[in-house]
Amino acid sequence: MIGTFVNMATIVVGSLAGGLVKKIVNEKINAALYNAMGLAALGLGLNAVVQNMPDSKYPVLFIASLAIGGAIGTAIDIDGRVGRLTANKGKGPAETAGGGDVPEGTSKSLGEGLVTGSLIFCVGTLSILGPVQAALYQDHTYLYTNATLDLVTAMVLAATYGVGMCLAAGILFLWQGGIYGLTILCGDFITGTMMTELSIVGGFLIAMSGLAILNIKDCRTLNFLPALFIPVIWCLILSAL
Repeated sequence: MIGTFVNMATIVVGSLAGGLVKKIVNEKINAALYNAMGLAALGLGLNAVVQNMPDSKYPVLFIASLAIGGAIGTAIDIDGRVGRLTANKGKGPAETAGGGDVPEGTSKSLGEGLVTGSLIFCVGTLSILGPVQAALYQDHTYLYTNATLDLVTAMVLAATYGVGMCLAAGILFLWQGGIYGLTILCGDFITGTMMTELSIVGGFLIAMSGLAILNIKDCRTLNFLPALFIPVIWCLILSAL
């Protein structure tokens, strides 16, 4: 688990550094960073979908995952619950500039930042296969590489949303720790097919975050988080048959 702890530390350090930058730079630069983050999230999400879609063995699984996951998340109101927990925290430039630099209606809440950051930190080959490699072979190379990338990402996110992005380190621990524990119990349970299907669904969720950040369409990405578990459950059921 040392690789996961290093990964968590880089997110915390990056968030603290980005939070410092947020206090120094002016609102126009903060707004530019915010738009850059939205474009990056949209691009990363679409790239994940385009790269993995041709390799999918179950072309309609992502549709079922998004539909079922979205229904479950909406029923239990994940977005609303997290929104209430993070209300009035981590306000961004749209809420503090008081005018024309950012389009009216743009939301820059800490909750939005945590959704985007957690998806980018957690849904990716390095963050998923890293704990597997660590559990099976005590090889932390993937996790160390992921930690380096997350350091930079955390800085950019915190420069927009504030030091509250440190909370994403806890989400990363639950994600990678869960994968590590399952690998210890079940062996190398993550197959290539599972990775492909999970990456497609994750790509759509990251793209959703990008659309919300750019104030194009708020899909309430948090309500779709259960969709990530549908491909995993599907592949585990098939492997047991």
